[in-house]
Amino acid sequence: MNNIVCDHLVRYSERLLQRIHSTNSRLCVGLDPRPGTATAPETEAFLRQVVEETYPFAAAFKPNMAYFEAMGLAGIEILDRLLTWMPREVPIILDAKRSDIGETQKYYAHSYFQHWNVDAVTLNPFLGYDSIEPFLTWPGKGIYLLAVTSNAGSADFQRQQLADGRAVFQLVTALGDRANAAASTTDVGYVVGLTNASDVLAEIPDAPLLVPGLGAQGGDLAALAAAGRKSPDVINVSRGILYASDEHTFAQRAAHWSTQIRHAYQA
Repeated sequence: MNNIVCDHLVRYSERLLQRIHSTNSRLCVGLDPRPGTATAPETEAFLRQVVEETYPFAAAFKPNMAYFEAMGLAGIEILDRLLTWMPREVPIILDAKRSDIGETQKYYAHSYFQHWNVDAVTLNPFLGYDSIEPFLTWPGKGIYLLAVTSNAGSADFQRQQLADGRAVFQLVTALGDRANAAASTTDVGYVVGLTNASDVLAEIPDAPLLVPGLGAQGGDLAALAAAGRKSPDVINVSRGILYASDEHTFAQRAAHWSTQIRHAYQA
């Protein structure tokens, strides 16, 4: 596929919104190759087929670093070639969930935004504002801070209530507010799991959301669709497209999930 160079003067959220409008889809296709189930060439061919078939329905693609790292050097090389080849009119969100002190984060930011030229990255914000600062000066890029994840363990920290009445995840969204106040050139969004979204959406700023939890995790779209949000939220499906136990093609599965999401928003 052609690697189209984007105009970095256009903000990430604007590019994502344009893609949502052009496809009439909020589907984010997760690229989670299961390590050990195929050879490296087979895995790469599998992922290229997924991208080619789901491209018309994809508002974004989301490679998950863990699955590539689990394959060792071969996995990183696959990801490197895949990112060079993938169509850049579709925003690419690298699901890395990195968290480290500022100096180290600076090199993560350079690796992902400069070397691999992905459009957005997921970050774990719990080391504080200075740990996300190195990602905030990249025009045309975006970050998604983990706010309320889709696992049951999100109740252990993220949804705990503080003495002042706020929940811990609201400390995360306060980091995004701080970045906006500082006129960050990088857009700040949040990861909010669909399985836990209904109780927290009223407290989440209208910033871009990356929403896992649809499909295999059983999340319900109703609360998200009813929230009346204006930002370019995307809903991720990984296993439900790559590894569903049916006879459908990747394109048919992507079309199914895209349609389900669209109908929920139109209801």
